[in-house]
This record gives sequence, structure tokens and C-alpha cells, in this order.
Amino acid sequence: MEPEQETLSGTAADSHLVVIGAGPAGLTAAYELGRNGKTVLVLEQEREIGGLSRTVEYRGFRFDIGGHRFFTKVDEVAQLWRSLLGDDLLTRPRKSRIFYGGRYFDYPLRLLNTLGNLGAGESLLIFFSYLRVKLFPLRPESSLDEWVSNRFGKRLFKMFFQSYTEKVWGIPCRAISSQWAAQRIKGLSLRTALLNMLPFGFTGSGKGIRTLIDQFHYPRLGPGMMWDALRLRIIAAGGSVKTGSSVRKLHHDGARIRSLILEEGGEMIEMAVTEVISTMPLSSLLLGFSPPAPPDVINAAQRLRYRDFLTVALIIDKEELFPDNWLYIHDETVKVGRIQNFKNWSPELVPDPSQSCLGMEYFCNAGDCLWTMADKDLVTLAVRELAAIGLASQEMVLEGVVVRMPKAYPVYDEEFPGAVAVIRKYLDRFANLRVVGRNGMHKYNNMDHSMLTGLLAARCILGEEHDLWETNTDEEYHESG
Repeated sequence: MEPEQETLSGTAADSHLVVIGAGPAGLTAAYELGRNGKTVLVLEQEREIGGLSRTVEYRGFRFDIGGHRFFTKVDEVAQLWRSLLGDDLLTRPRKSRIFYGGRYFDYPLRLLNTLGNLGAGESLLIFFSYLRVKLFPLRPESSLDEWVSNRFGKRLFKMFFQSYTEKVWGIPCRAISSQWAAQRIKGLSLRTALLNMLPFGFTGSGKGIRTLIDQFHYPRLGPGMMWDALRLRIIAAGGSVKTGSSVRKLHHDGARIRSLILEEGGEMIEMAVTEVISTMPLSSLLLGFSPPAPPDVINAAQRLRYRDFLTVALIIDKEELFPDNWLYIHDETVKVGRIQNFKNWSPELVPDPSQSCLGMEYFCNAGDCLWTMADKDLVTLAVRELAAIGLASQEMVLEGVVVRMPKAYPVYDEEFPGAVAVIRKYLDRFANLRVVGRNGMHKYNNMDHSMLTGLLAARCILGEEHDLWETNTDEEYHESG
């Protein structure tokens, strides 16, 4: 008998094949099951689908919670995107820059632009700093600052990595695992960056070096188009997608998940299940087990950390503001970390061509001063910082709206590798439970990687064998050199 009992207003008689979470991974898993003859139920606690990748609409303006490029090396995922959206999947040029020291640096770096901004003296100091770590590399290479410094030099690390990274994660770079850097910027170094600056990435051997992608796909009306298309396919196959349904507990017998306790409209409902694919945060999943997981597993779940995120979308009374899709703000005098220019993602995200819409992105922790700040005060802050950077005057801003996203990014701190290892070992005993996606695996992967884990989890239920935890561990990140 478990310690506490829920008051249930209803009990489902039939068992269900359930996917928890209607983000990219969950919807893809449900789609794959549906097209192979399985009836699947998707449970989403929010009122909208898409998770972090959803499209928000406000007064006809559409915007992302963070910009979401559609780019992949996984052919099967690319084919799925094309089959779902066809001509609505646009090909967009990529332009992004770094704002640092009051100047804009092209990103990826361009030789003349970088030298012009830094000057010959600073460029030489960066070069000698790089030579120093080549001769005397930092050991052990366990943290992000050591990993990056060994490939770019300490001086360049402090200029172009440290301030922005610590703004994003809210912790010192020395407390961030080197696994994060190895996954997100695999293959890059000062040497490859310099070679990428040269015409055609010339190496002297006749081979070019792939630079950061200069174009990507993007749905005409935002990523929400993709998730709506997946939902329609799931329904057409006999499945359903239920929003406003939050999983509170997972009853198990030590080998299988037997039922879920759902909260819907303030009522508790028990639902029997045959198979479960979960994309909910790994910590929330483990803490919802009934009977409870062993103390060491609970402790591991409680050690997992997340970074929260909010966007202040500003409507600007100007047709064109700057040419970039987004800007990285490496400036410690403002709190904003990144600025999205949604009109440059797709012109149709902005209903009035004489206006623009910017996303002022703030990385924070739930409960801190940014997260708890009143919406009107956040809009005031965003307007003030936009003017301080020099992108638009306060008088040009017509209005703004705030969207908060809890648990947006799993944190790769010193605790997470050991914690995830303990959790993985425990979850292996449950034959009918599979975890997928970014939060579901506490793995800072890309959208296409999340969708691939959903596809493979569905195929495991259909009889194939795949190690979901190893998916993409050997894949190069799509912005590697």
C-alpha cells in the first residue's frame, strides 16, 4: 500500500498505449505507431502542443519560444518533414551575429570582419593564447571552460564563450560538464574556425571544410504547422491527442507500468496502460513512481537541474530592423541573452509588412527575479535593453507579450552524468516504459534527434531492438566543423 491515496473521480476500463507529452519526440512516436496500425493516446499537460518548439500566436503575430531551425543529417527525419509540410517547408537563409563590446561580429566568423573589430593587437594576443594551450593544455579536461580553452585559447574563451554561456546556464563555466561542449560544438577549434574563414574553406589539401550551415528549413507559419500536421495524422490513424491532461503518478509492479493517475480539470482519473513512451522531464517521471523508486534513484532524480526560459515578444513599428535571423548578446550590461527577428525566419509570421516582431530571450530559473517579474515590468525591461543595444528606440515599440517555458533546457552540470546513470539502470527493469526526447532523457539534443528517438521508441514497441540512450551519440552536431 502506498503512503498516500488519491481520490479518483473516474477509472478507465480499457488499457491504453500511451505517449506522455505532445512535443516533437512524443508526436513523432505516436505518428509512427499509428501508421503501423496501433491505436495510441497522447497526453499533454499544456493546452497547446509542440512543447518548447510550439508556435505562439498573439494578435496575428506568430513567434517561437526560441528559434527552431529544421536541419538534419537524418534522411528519415528529413523525409518526414517534407511529407508533412510539402511546399510549406521553406528554405531560409541563415544570418546571425554576436554583439560584443558594442560591435557586431559575423557568426560564423569572417576574417576581415573579425580582424576589423578586434584589431591587430588583440588578434595577436588571441593567437598567442591559443599557442599557449597547444603547448600546455589544461588538464583534466572535465569542464566546459577547459574543453573550450584547449581548442580556442583562454582569451578567446573569455571573449566569445564565457559571458554568453554563463548567461544561458546561470552557473560558472567551470561547473558545466565538458560533455555539453563536446556534444554542441564537436569538431570546432580555432584552427578549423580560421580555415572556415578562408574562401571555400581551403585547407591546402584540396578539401573544403564544412562551415556552419548557411541555410535551413522552416515552416511557413512557424513550427506549430509541423505539430498540427502530426496531430492530424495521429487522429486519422485512430489515435487521439488530449491536452490539459497531466500525469501525476505511475503505478507499477516493479517490472511494468500498470496504470497512470491523471489530473484533468481538477479531477483525478486512473488509466490502465499497456505501453508507455514518456517525454516528461526525467526527474518528474521518477518522482511520480508509485510505489516510490529506491532512495538512491530518488536522490538522483532530485539532483537533475533545468534552466528555465522566457521570451518577451515585442511588436515594432518599423518594416526592417536588422538583417539577422537572430543575434547572440555577449554583453554583460544587459540581461537579454539572444534576440530573434521573426520576420526574417518567415515573412508570414508578421501580419503587417510595415511592422516587425522581435523575441527578447531571457534565461532564468523558476522563482528568481526575472521569472517572477510582472509581465508589464518584463516588457519595460526588454524595451529598455533593446534601446540600450541600439536596435530600436523605445518609441518604436507598440506592445509586448511574455511567454514563460519551465524546464526548457536540461543542465549538464557536474552532478548530471552520475545521476542519469543511476536512473538509467533503474528504468531498465521496466519492460513497457521508454523515455525519449530532450527532457525525457535529460539530453540536450536537437529537434531532429528528439524526433528520431520517438521513431525508434515506437519501433521498439513494434518489435525492433534499439538502444535509445545511444541514439546520436556518435552523430556529429549539425554545426560542427
